[in-house]
Amino acid sequence: MLFAEVAATSIAVAATPGRRAKVELLADTLRAASLDELPILVAWLAGSPRQRRTGVGWAGVRTLPPPAGRATLTVAGVDEVLERTAAAAGTGSATLRRDLLAGLLTAATVDEQTFLRDLLSGGVRQGAQQGVLIDAVALANGVAAERVRRALTFAGDLAPVASALRRSGPAGLGEFGLRVGRPLAPMLAQSAPDVSAALGRTGPAAVEYKLDGVRVQVHRDGDDVAVFTRTLDEVTDRMPEVVETVRSLPGRSLVLDGEVIALAPDGRPLPFQVTASRTARRDVTGARSAVPLSTRLFDVLHLDGNDLIERPGGERHDVLSTLVPPGLVVPRLVPDADTPAARQAQADHFAARARADGHEGVVVKSLEAPYAMGRRGAAWVKVKPRITLDLVVLAVERGHGRRSGWLSNLHLGARDPEGAHGAPGGFVMLGKTFKGLTDAMLRWQTEHLAGLAVADDGYVVRVRPELVVEVAFDGVQTSSRYPAGMALRFARVLAHRPDKPAAEADTVQTVRGHHT
Repeated sequence: MLFAEVAATSIAVAATPGRRAKVELLADTLRAASLDELPILVAWLAGSPRQRRTGVGWAGVRTLPPPAGRATLTVAGVDEVLERTAAAAGTGSATLRRDLLAGLLTAATVDEQTFLRDLLSGGVRQGAQQGVLIDAVALANGVAAERVRRALTFAGDLAPVASALRRSGPAGLGEFGLRVGRPLAPMLAQSAPDVSAALGRTGPAAVEYKLDGVRVQVHRDGDDVAVFTRTLDEVTDRMPEVVETVRSLPGRSLVLDGEVIALAPDGRPLPFQVTASRTARRDVTGARSAVPLSTRLFDVLHLDGNDLIERPGGERHDVLSTLVPPGLVVPRLVPDADTPAARQAQADHFAARARADGHEGVVVKSLEAPYAMGRRGAAWVKVKPRITLDLVVLAVERGHGRRSGWLSNLHLGARDPEGAHGAPGGFVMLGKTFKGLTDAMLRWQTEHLAGLAVADDGYVVRVRPELVVEVAFDGVQTSSRYPAGMALRFARVLAHRPDKPAAEADTVQTVRGHHT
């Protein structure tokens, strides 16, 4: 397949307003691809190279050479060059990457150059977010989208799912199930203003402490233990305490869900940035003694050959309780008083205790719901004492005065999956803030955001929308300044959340629900 065909599809999808029409365009291109080309196309049409990191960013594609007059590049050929670019290392690697990229851009037509530049800089904005691409894979193979979605939650990546469908038809989806050692998309929680509202959504439920740690999924096969983040990245070497803890448990084959958190000597949680900084360290020799990590578990998905994800939440927790010592389980209460009012009082008292112990709040969890991988449904509902949102950094302003030399004022946006204010799957700006940022946070975000930069006018640095920040605010007010007609009031940064993917950030519809 010619690379130009993929670029043309991206242009057509971006120009097409209807979701169904987008799906059909994508499905046609997927059908035309060979089995070997398919995983490459799935990654490209979702907006990123198959290679997660190529070593090339906006600076490398900012200036384009004169385009080729006719299309000669192939999908396989472009992917091969990107593979060589990603593999370049050591002395002379920067020169090699530059030469490889220059050769690729010189051989590309105008449309191919544009698509390649957007692909390498994170600027593909065609409205083909993962949900649309899932529907396209399903349509191209004549299966229900829900079956593709379920396989994806097990596989963690749409490319192998698409390849299995092409290779074996609908029966190919049967190869995707829970496999110890392969991470699953984690179950997520909605938000509610108070415990009463949360219980109104879940029905019979347990109330658990909400820890402000880093979410982990731990897989054990005999003595082999692997630790994954909520973004499905393996971080086993960074968390030896978790490995040792899970090795000490009974059972030979386990999949557990929980959090790691840094605690003070009195057992109270340290600030999230302390936990995040420790879990980001690759050399843990000294860091482990300075900032030890504690493991706290709240779910079990597999035990010794038995998958538990379809079992009710209460049953899964019963299994967890027989497996894990009480000190390693997230504190939990199942209200059992005789009347609804008394049960509500029990839940409220437990939530107050969680906050008194220094934690964020509570999560109310249905006792009857299965583990809904990758879904933010009503079965889990989090309740915090202050209003917070997970938003994405869209740009950042260079600081001045005391903050000179740092990237300071953050431009914050919410997801717009339906395209109410732009391209579907894009982001809508809601305001700016530098409040809440300590010097340590400024140093970290300056280094991190510099690596995401796609444009810089000397004052504002536009970045790929990848970094999530947790933001507290006093309300949402009407504003003609921003596309959604609203802005955050007194926004302040609580924490950088590199452990959360941008695809899990709050939506503009969620923000609108706080509008006053």
